[in-house]
Amino acid sequence: MVQAAMFIRFVIDDLDPDSGRRQGLFQAGDALLESGRLSTEDAERLRTLYAWFKANLSVPDRFALSARPHAKAQALSWFRDSATEHIRRMRGYHQLLQAHGVVVAMLRTKRPGYIVYEDEHQVVAYPFADTPC
Repeated sequence: MVQAAMFIRFVIDDLDPDSGRRQGLFQAGDALLESGRLSTEDAERLRTLYAWFKANLSVPDRFALSARPHAKAQALSWFRDSATEHIRRMRGYHQLLQAHGVVVAMLRTKRPGYIVYEDEHQVVAYPFADTPC
């Protein structure tokens, strides 16, 4: 029997204005950098982590259920459980944010929603009613 893949998403409690769902860690990291609360060392560590993702994770070309050009972007990014290096580095992001008072949750699901984009490391999906987000 083939076991269904698991998908992983890291979130904070702040809501994203586009999706209405909890924000991901890249948005949280940007806000923390802009706050000026990070030491030079921690800011550099966060920038280094983000640069790794920029170099090793494709930017999805779609975040809307509809293919219309101005459709509302409500789909969410999830890591495939096989993206172990990406998840490991996201845990580093998680630890750095938590060290500065940002509460992070790691969500897991086998049903991320209607998939509108996918690649080797991630899916972007419009959540089902029972999808944790």
